[in-house]
Amino acid sequence: MDKIPPERLSDANPALVPRGPAAPCRVALVGFGTVGRAVAKILCERTDGLLRLTQICNRNFERKKQPWVPNDVIWTEDFQTILNSDADIVIELIGGLHPAEDLVRGALSAGKSVVTANKQLIARHGPDLLQLAGAKGCQLEFGASVAGGVPVLPALRTGLCGDRLHGIAGILNGTCNYILSRIETARIPFSEALEEAQARGYAEADASEDLDGGDARAKLSILALAGLHVRVSPQDIRARTIRPVDAVDFDYAAELGCTIRQISRADLKEKTLFADVGPSLVPASSPFGRVQRNLNLVLTSGEYGGDMAFLGAGAGGDPTAVAVVSDLMFVAESISAGPRSHRELQLASPTVSCDFETPWYLRFLVKDQPGIIAGLAAILSAHQLNIDAVLQKPGFDKGALPFVITLEPCRDAQLHPALQEMSALPFALKPCLCLPILL
Repeated sequence: MDKIPPERLSDANPALVPRGPAAPCRVALVGFGTVGRAVAKILCERTDGLLRLTQICNRNFERKKQPWVPNDVIWTEDFQTILNSDADIVIELIGGLHPAEDLVRGALSAGKSVVTANKQLIARHGPDLLQLAGAKGCQLEFGASVAGGVPVLPALRTGLCGDRLHGIAGILNGTCNYILSRIETARIPFSEALEEAQARGYAEADASEDLDGGDARAKLSILALAGLHVRVSPQDIRARTIRPVDAVDFDYAAELGCTIRQISRADLKEKTLFADVGPSLVPASSPFGRVQRNLNLVLTSGEYGGDMAFLGAGAGGDPTAVAVVSDLMFVAESISAGPRSHRELQLASPTVSCDFETPWYLRFLVKDQPGIIAGLAAILSAHQLNIDAVLQKPGFDKGALPFVITLEPCRDAQLHPALQEMSALPFALKPCLCLPILL
């Protein structure tokens, strides 16, 4: 077990003298994009005297300057200028791993607290950076790195810290949720829903990080760090793509009283963290089933407090900026309060597994011929897998016939070898689409 300071439990910089309301915390902003501009706007319009924007760092800043930024704010392209400045807090909003990691490490090493919205940085290096912040007597806050303006991470720190959480599940990627909910409501092909999301600015030209689960699993890694107090690399979490999901799957899901969403889930059981990201069937009447378009939803499960839900806009300049400024205020208030002792939290490094036990939805696309069901049933039986139902809607081309088999609960590892055998059968036109059913 590695002992590191938890979020927001590190010491304030002992070199700093407690400040009164007349001495605002000096803030340096690195990154003046959509979120950075929104953060700067909020800071420039504040009148409470707690925070003062003193530096802005951005490439080609001359064309980025805004008339509402006070004249005494220093603009620069040089990270070192920020590290050598008198700023108390550095905001990192450039994203990515490099040079963001060097900037954040440099700021913390210089005794400056850091606020960031960088999910990839925190997912991969969060534990080490938290340890560095604690060693240097400053703070690292990253409340905006998951679910944008939804205050999930602050809630894990404060509102739920008295509970013992064992499970976290969520719709963490607004792009995937928009695409899947559009396929559901309009019964359009996946490709058309993706083009619509790109046209509306919800998806990048290359949306692979969203569609294939990379974005969501980075966020799940951060939630596991903050809520379950475990160290888990995003690469250790299995991510399944939403690309094979099509309109016909929503037709069959509706027959089962379900819909389809990209679900990120982590369940801590003793020394094993069961974690997975990917499309799943969820009851249409459930909280997940009711989330539409690009909203985010996070559910936590605790030993004492039971289930809690957090819903809201997961992206966008203004919601994310609110989360960043909220972190800034927390750090500034801690600095004003002066040095304080800190508690340490044990951070476990569990075994990570995707071997959940659930019912399963199997959608086949076949060239119709006699004996298909018998052949599939024989393989499932050989692997001790029990069929729950067979669904076949009429009206499809017999040369490309979609139908569904649902299975009674079984483990992922038990099902995988059977899927490989079934996909190799001569009548199979595509590999079987296999989705867990989360009831």
